[in-house]
Amino acid sequence: MEWQVDDKKASVLKVEDVAVAYKVRGGEIEAVQNVSFDIRRGESFGIVGESGCGKSTMAWAIVNFLGANGYVKRGSIKFQGQELVGKSGEELRQLRGDQIAMVFQDPMQALNPSMTLGDQMKEVLTVHRGIGDKEAAKRCVEMLERVYMPDAANVMKRYPHQISGGQQQRVVIAMALLNNPALLIMDEPTTALDVTVEAAVLDLIAELRRDFDTAIMYITHNLGVVARVCTRVGVMYAGEMVERAEIKQLFESPQHPYTQGLLRCVPKLGADKSGSILYPIRGRVPAPNNRPMGCMYTPRCDYAQDRCVEERPQLRTMMNGTAVRCHFAEEIDPSQWVPSEEVKPAVDITQEVESDETLLEVQNLQKYYEVKGTSLRDVLGFGEPRYVKAVENASFNVKKGKTLGVVGESGCGKSTLIKTLIGLEDSTGGDASFMGFDITGDLDTRNEKLIQELQMVFQNPDSTMNPSYTVGQQIGRPMERFGTVPKKEIRSEVIKLLEAMRLGANYYNRLPRQLSGGEKQRVGIARALASRPDLVLCDEPVSALDVSVQAALLNLLLEVQHEYNTTMIFIAHDLSVVRFFSDDVAVMYLGQIMEIGPAEAIYAPPYHPYTEALLSAVPIPDPTAKQKHIRLDGTVPSAISPPSGCRFHTRCPRRQLLPDGGKVCEEEIPPWRELENGHRIFCHIPEETLRTFDPVISTAAS
Repeated sequence: MEWQVDDKKASVLKVEDVAVAYKVRGGEIEAVQNVSFDIRRGESFGIVGESGCGKSTMAWAIVNFLGANGYVKRGSIKFQGQELVGKSGEELRQLRGDQIAMVFQDPMQALNPSMTLGDQMKEVLTVHRGIGDKEAAKRCVEMLERVYMPDAANVMKRYPHQISGGQQQRVVIAMALLNNPALLIMDEPTTALDVTVEAAVLDLIAELRRDFDTAIMYITHNLGVVARVCTRVGVMYAGEMVERAEIKQLFESPQHPYTQGLLRCVPKLGADKSGSILYPIRGRVPAPNNRPMGCMYTPRCDYAQDRCVEERPQLRTMMNGTAVRCHFAEEIDPSQWVPSEEVKPAVDITQEVESDETLLEVQNLQKYYEVKGTSLRDVLGFGEPRYVKAVENASFNVKKGKTLGVVGESGCGKSTLIKTLIGLEDSTGGDASFMGFDITGDLDTRNEKLIQELQMVFQNPDSTMNPSYTVGQQIGRPMERFGTVPKKEIRSEVIKLLEAMRLGANYYNRLPRQLSGGEKQRVGIARALASRPDLVLCDEPVSALDVSVQAALLNLLLEVQHEYNTTMIFIAHDLSVVRFFSDDVAVMYLGQIMEIGPAEAIYAPPYHPYTEALLSAVPIPDPTAKQKHIRLDGTVPSAISPPSGCRFHTRCPRRQLLPDGGKVCEEEIPPWRELENGHRIFCHIPEETLRTFDPVISTAAS
């Protein structure tokens, strides 16, 4: 999408040389230093960088949400010409929610769980505009419809917990826009959303920018989102802005070594592990109280010289209009960059693993959960039993040393599928065989050998690590329990695993609270590998991580797979990551597999219509990429009473291609369309018609 911004428009927000400090015991710490940028009307300005770079701190400084010990130490923040620094709390309260609005990453932090959504929304208009209750309610319903909220009038009567996460975020966005603010600050508003909901929210942001002429400040670590919604972008590192550029210029010709490093961490949608390597940035963002004297990026920079250690670079404008904070930006050619040994994978992860041995066979696997009613009839046991059909007739095989990726929206059954395989849930029906063992029962029915060979990496390491035990104790426990190594060798084996995870022996005696999020996830992977399993199930292991940590962990998992010939099932909501990491991909919708096959086949026509919609929704870190615009209507139906026939027919944009207009989709279960190389599509639309679909994504390279 091409953005056009009028350079003559006045700045809505102008930030000049701002430093934000926090008072701590023994002095103060500057979290943000010397940040400057401006945002004009109708412009979307993105701020990107790793965690700890000061992105959110900058946003909080604008609206004075810094807390009791935080303050703007120096610099100027002007909103529509008036200085915000030094304004009283009451003056800022008049602006907040009226002319300046903010959307947070977690909508539940912004919504009051004890008030209906309608009352919370109406309050924005009654407090700031003095509008009567009836007129306010009417405007709220109109704005909810504007953000494509289904059944807006009834949503007004509900409480926050009674709507989905995507709907909560739409309510927060609608609330932020009720007074038509001049400035909208969005802090990671789509991080926790499904790719389809994220696409709808990003479309909405683009429309708001265009229709309301709103200035938008968009904070994210997702470069694909930046490419889709922003006109200009600022890259922050260690509290400083190190690069500021037009969006196309940033992706085509990044000037700062840090920006170049971020782009090398991101898998492109068409890339796979056999043809490309992700290179993480070595080291980590320095803490605010331990920053280098010279250039902040020096310890991680491949081009650092003596001058970088001694002298702090200034943000300067180059010939192409990009502002960059680097002494040697003109001399750096990213195409000549050579990875250091520190970031290179330890083994050749591009070499394909050949295998004909099938390790896991699943046939018509089902998992139902009984729903208990609250009526007297249900309590007495006379009511008709109802079930959540979480997984329905799932069938697939996984070969030894290969990875099966599983994608789909929330509630499609991905996590339930692998919980059933690991034994956290027992199956309702069907067959599942792992190394010849039946694994359809729960953990009580499994012998020790089976548990040893089947391990799992969870999405949130905090919820699976014991805060009272050291890293070494937690990794060593499976070794001791399963007797994989003699007791006297456990410590040395744990240290070997830590070194394989790029952590080292000095982490052995650390507690979980002393680790970063990425380090905790590495410990989680090490613990899963401690029993030397043949199959590892990964449930969103990299979804909440910075791009550099994500790249390091993906490389790590690939190294493990090549070294130990480990088989994996990998769940993620980022389709680019799944494409890069997986040999085969299964696409799930409402408990059923809709399409399965080799990864390269899933990402090119012919597609299942649901796969096509998912691919059209994924943000691509390339502003020149052309992407079909397919958006699914409505929400995923209830798994208690799924639609008859094809479960996807209520949202399918392609059913009208059938001669009967899609009536067969409502009445009959689709057949499996068997294509080449094990590629199968669960759809009524004939293969010949599916093959006529154009590719969803086309880039200049393709």
